Amino acid sequence: MSVLGYVSDSDFRVSDRLLDWTPPRWFRLWMVWASRLGNGWLWLATVPLLVAGGTAGHRVLAAVAVSAGLANVVLVLVKGRVRRPRPGKVGWSRPREVEPLLYFPSDRYSFPSGHSLNAFAIGSVLTLAFPVLSLPLLVVAASVAASRVVLGLHFLSDVLAGSALGILIGTSVFYLLLG
Repeated sequence: MSVLGYVSDSDFRVSDRLLDWTPPRWFRLWMVWASRLGNGWLWLATVPLLVAGGTAGHRVLAAVAVSAGLANVVLVLVKGRVRRPRPGKVGWSRPREVEPLLYFPSDRYSFPSGHSLNAFAIGSVLTLAFPVLSLPLLVVAASVAASRVVLGLHFLSDVLAGSALGILIGTSVFYLLLG
């Protein structure tokens, strides 16, 4: 079996187990809200805080903007090249019933997860700039990433790849611009 075949089989096993699991209501709501926050609202809310931080905050904001921009360029290039269908489009006899998500994906492709990529690209810059906030930032980024798998919107490998790329981009931008 090839490496890609192994990853694909593992993705379907994890996804099938998640489909068989009925999480508690509080957990479902947490995942829905984490996914919605990953749409950019939470990161947008940090802009006024960074602007209020004076010159140092402006420099961090610039690094966040560059990191997010690079993450989205990488996202478009990789998704356009790989074109992996989302989990609900392939291989499942039953779709995940997720209310009240009312989710309409902006694209048809799954690999890598843009929510995870952006959460970790932005979160990495902010974590390195403000180490005291590293735990809450990690929890937010990990929640956004996990929500994509739990809600059946991405495969596990989509989220892991997006998270790794995000960390690589965010860390590189931080050290190039602020380090």
